[in-house]
Amino acid sequence: MPPIVSAKAIHKHFGTLHVLKGVDLDVAERELVFVIGPSGSGKSTLLRCLNRLEEPTSGSIVVDSIDMLSPRTDINHARQRIGMVFQSFNLYPHMTALGNVTLALRKVAGKSRAEADVLGRAALERVGLADRAHHRPAELSGGQQQRVAIARSIALEPRVMLFDEPTSALDPELVGSVLAVMRSLRESGMTMIVVSHEMGFARAAADRVVFMDHGLIVEQGPPAQIFESPGQERTRTFIGQIQRH
Repeated sequence: MPPIVSAKAIHKHFGTLHVLKGVDLDVAERELVFVIGPSGSGKSTLLRCLNRLEEPTSGSIVVDSIDMLSPRTDINHARQRIGMVFQSFNLYPHMTALGNVTLALRKVAGKSRAEADVLGRAALERVGLADRAHHRPAELSGGQQQRVAIARSIALEPRVMLFDEPTSALDPELVGSVLAVMRSLRESGMTMIVVSHEMGFARAAADRVVFMDHGLIVEQGPPAQIFESPGQERTRTFIGQIQRH
């Protein structure tokens, strides 16, 4: 089986800043890959390059057999295959939870309102918010808003989900509800690439942990190996620091 995500030799420059320095990352279907590393190591930039929210300076990216960097690729169509959940929820404040979820179904996927409503309600059901369909974001907790954002992505039936620090803006007691949704997505077979500081979740749920530093993948392997017996000094230092907190 070819990998569902294959990024090769990804470089990204912001002016004179060289943020990604030739990153290779293959992700198998149904795999949950957790990307960790210090701030500024290039983790979020890598995620954003995968769905072309950032344009890589050079390299190649293939997702679900779509060449993401080809000028012939319809990027809006391609992005339906790659859901993304951000640190900030990016919900429209004047729309209900259901309205936020169904907007892309209607505008991007071309569904009728009735069809979009059925799919939107099913997506809200999956994240445990069927009873909040008609609430606006201001009436929801941060954790509920993030779950609406996840529902918005999964309603389009993506093949891959990218999570960029999905819990870092949440109060600690709300983190669990979002991680529970991510866990259930994983159990349903969703391929996921997660950038996060939730190391307990990484240990429990990840198939593979990728450690990045200074724009490169330094080391990768199963969670037990990375957290308990990392091979690289930089990885050991980073793990030591986070375990002290």
